[in-house]
Amino acid sequence: MKLFKICSVIFLGLILHTLTWAASSPMEMLQSTSDQMLAALKQDQVTIKTNQQAVFDIVHRILLPHVDLERMSRTALGRDAWLQATPKQKAQFKTQFTTMLIRTYASALASYTDQTVQFFPIRGGITPGQTQVQVKSQITQRTGSPVQVVYNLIAKDGTWKVYDFSVDGISIADSFNSQFASELQNGNLDLLLKKLVEHNNQ
Repeated sequence: MKLFKICSVIFLGLILHTLTWAASSPMEMLQSTSDQMLAALKQDQVTIKTNQQAVFDIVHRILLPHVDLERMSRTALGRDAWLQATPKQKAQFKTQFTTMLIRTYASALASYTDQTVQFFPIRGGITPGQTQVQVKSQITQRTGSPVQVVYNLIAKDGTWKVYDFSVDGISIADSFNSQFASELQNGNLDLLLKKLVEHNNQ
């Protein structure tokens, strides 16, 4: 999960605003919002590193409204487990999974160290009526090799929403899915939910 934390700061910067997809391309939205978020991080580094609640508030306010949490939760839990879950279990899992995401991104945000990001043009462009797209990018750090990140977006309710992203070819949703699948092998969904609650309450 280390690579995911490296790029999570950048991911947060991509979700500052919703977008009517007829108005601009996903790549333009990602580049613009990333620039704005990186500027904000540079300005507020001291506060972010010393005030954990401030970081949580940023994630709630900026990130969550612009992520397809339903789809990400479904992918993270796994198709079969999701279909077998009751509506109550799905709601509980979504709540606990969201809390885990908040903690992951808040931690990444607090460790911001002047990364830069470059987005690449979408191969073939976007066709009329297209509802899903991938945007490739590269994160450059002060030390180490560049990190390749691919964002998956879906047009939903007139806006583009991020539902997954991959770091050097590894999907964060699939990574969580592997983790949860291992837990489900040793018990049932209720047991997994109990463990998630305990983890999030720590």
